[in-house]
Amino acid sequence: MTAALADLCLPEQRPRDFASRIAHGPKRRGWSRMPYRARMALVVTGVIALPAFAAPGTWSPFSIGDATGGTVPVEAMPFERAGDSFPGSAFYYLQLDNAEPGLGEGIHSDAESAVHADVLSPPIARALRIDNSGVDRTRAEQCLTAAIYYEAASEPDSGQRAVAQVVLNRVAHPAYPKTVCGVVYQGSERSTGCQFSFACDGALARRPNRLFWDRAADVARAALAGYVYAPAGLATHYHTVAVHPYWAPSLHYLLTIGAHRFYSFNGTAGQPATFRYAYLGGEPTPRPHVHDDSTITAAASAALDPLAIQKAYDEGLQRARAQGLIANPGGLAPGAPPAPAPIYTSELKDRGGDTLYQGHALPEANGIREEYRNSGQWIANSAN
Repeated sequence: MTAALADLCLPEQRPRDFASRIAHGPKRRGWSRMPYRARMALVVTGVIALPAFAAPGTWSPFSIGDATGGTVPVEAMPFERAGDSFPGSAFYYLQLDNAEPGLGEGIHSDAESAVHADVLSPPIARALRIDNSGVDRTRAEQCLTAAIYYEAASEPDSGQRAVAQVVLNRVAHPAYPKTVCGVVYQGSERSTGCQFSFACDGALARRPNRLFWDRAADVARAALAGYVYAPAGLATHYHTVAVHPYWAPSLHYLLTIGAHRFYSFNGTAGQPATFRYAYLGGEPTPRPHVHDDSTITAAASAALDPLAIQKAYDEGLQRARAQGLIANPGGLAPGAPPAPAPIYTSELKDRGGDTLYQGHALPEANGIREEYRNSGQWIANSAN
């Protein structure tokens, strides 16, 4: 290398550290430069203030979420509003069993009160079990549920059980139909005179409330399974405390349950021996009868009149005693005709008839005393 070339060569320089500034966009201003907590505070303030601008006259900032604030109004059920129930249907406010129903001055519920020692308990109905499966059971349950619902939907449990007992007591009474549906819809073919008001006043046109219908169905199933509501006794009639039917003073008042007063027959018609708690089936269609006012006759009206029924039973008893068909209490009255001899079948007559029940037919080994030898022999002469 020549000296000239050596002079042209520059010494190698040490590299310097790399450094640069990279711009990230325009300079931050306003909202972007605010701290995170400040931004969240503004958001919360806006959420709270927005309803105040939307409804400035009704908004209260300190009542939001306040559990101790004003109570929320509860809208009444349809059957709890005056005028929304059909006349005659017993719709009232629901009362609990342990509540004291406000029935007005001088009226109280004594369904659950203790029986006083000086008052005899009324006769109690026997169980009427409808354990038939199939159509009879289904129809009976449907008709009894309808009677309980439309007559006592908002009554306490005791009131509903008493209504069910009245229906079954009528089934057991000879003066009324022998089926549950027959009793519930008796007289429904007439404009007036149906035994249960809901059957002819248009109440069935209303769709029942499911909750209250299920409650009535539970009471109906228990009654058809043999449950007896003892406080109702042998009651066959009732009415609400708001009315006073013509027959009430002539029947035997039992008690008041909820908004209903319950009665039984006086005299022979109300005696326990008159009732026959045996179910034979044959339930009709569970619905009201076809409207036909031609059935309004004197005889038909008497069959629905409780006072006529009560009178007919008492007169029938008197005639039977006068004819010697039954003995008077304490024996036959002097001069009364003798009781008629029993009527035997031809088979029993061939075997000996009345002699089969005379004293000589008894085993002699028993040592029968002479004064008892005629025991069992029919006495044709009342003087003997």
